[in-house]
Amino acid sequence: MSKAKPIDILIASLEQIEPLDQQDRDLLAGLDLRFRRFSANNEIVRSRTSPGESCFIVAGFAARAQYLADGGRQLDQIHVIGDFVDLHSLHLRQMDHSVIAIGPCDVAFIRHDELVSTMAHSPRLTWLLWQLTVLDGAVARTWMTCLGRRRAEAALAHLICELLTRLRRLGAAPSNRFHIPATQTDLADMLGVSTVHVNRSLAELRARRLLTWSRHEVHVLDFERLALIADFDNSYLEPGNPMPKYFQQFVTS
Repeated sequence: MSKAKPIDILIASLEQIEPLDQQDRDLLAGLDLRFRRFSANNEIVRSRTSPGESCFIVAGFAARAQYLADGGRQLDQIHVIGDFVDLHSLHLRQMDHSVIAIGPCDVAFIRHDELVSTMAHSPRLTWLLWQLTVLDGAVARTWMTCLGRRRAEAALAHLICELLTRLRRLGAAPSNRFHIPATQTDLADMLGVSTVHVNRSLAELRARRLLTWSRHEVHVLDFERLALIADFDNSYLEPGNPMPKYFQQFVTS
């Protein structure tokens, strides 16, 4: 498990959007968290279930998964440390997809009734949690474009650019290096291609001296050129608008 306190990880994630005051921090610190470690490919959240809690990542990576009748699967939207993976389950009768661990993954669960109570006491936290679901939507739309319109090499480059951008903001990619325990099968299921295409795409990016990828260790050597190949624009990862005045009046009243 990460050395940082789990609630501090969540606070750091929220404060990428807007700073919290002490009251908000105290509300979050008072949450009753349940922890669990998942092995690679284990389901953190299962499709067609109705969870009574939501969870965020304390360490590791996770991805959304949908399964096909022939046994195939599509993975999308890799989640990193601090991400809520199923905040939207608050509003769903049942999950329409699963969330699986990409390598070992530590997760903290919060009961829905506690989340609702916390939001009732803090419009600011309500606004920030809403912003997280907006970010989820932006990432999902971008992944859809990658799957539908980008070649395998460009889609892989885009995936790496997205991960590096997000992890750098968390201080988790020193010198443009990061660890991700994704297998080539995982990558193929993320990109919607065969493992042969993944191998070829990785080989091409290596040959251009854009990155190294060995034993799950990624080192991006030339981010600008990699982003050019990917047609990567990080604006979809930028924080949304600050809390508007009509929310602020509830906070200060």
